[in-house]
Amino acid sequence: MALKTIGAYDFPSRSRQELYGEDQMVHVWWRDNPWLCAAVTQRAPRSMTFGDFWSQVLVPWAGTDPELAEGKDWSDFEWTLGGEPFVPDPQKSLADLGIAHKATLSMRGAAA
Repeated sequence: MALKTIGAYDFPSRSRQELYGEDQMVHVWWRDNPWLCAAVTQRAPRSMTFGDFWSQVLVPWAGTDPELAEGKDWSDFEWTLGGEPFVPDPQKSLADLGIAHKATLSMRGAAA
């Protein structure tokens, strides 16, 4: 089926990196989680360490899940970045880990 348009799309994205300064948007998806069934987009500084991203951004978002209530931390999960296996380093910044603007970071419970 042919696609009909009213013209070329020639507008800058309203969510492009330059609009966020030092910050960036990170899509986070807790795969196979029945409590948090959809991904979320979080805003965080590119210079934030992964450890701080976990404790200051992800835990407040996902803290109602029983797995986190049991005291699990980031190292108890299997991670992917853009669909590829990923091993977070809590001391490195998001930028140093290759987590770019609008990247998709996913986690899955080790038992899943």
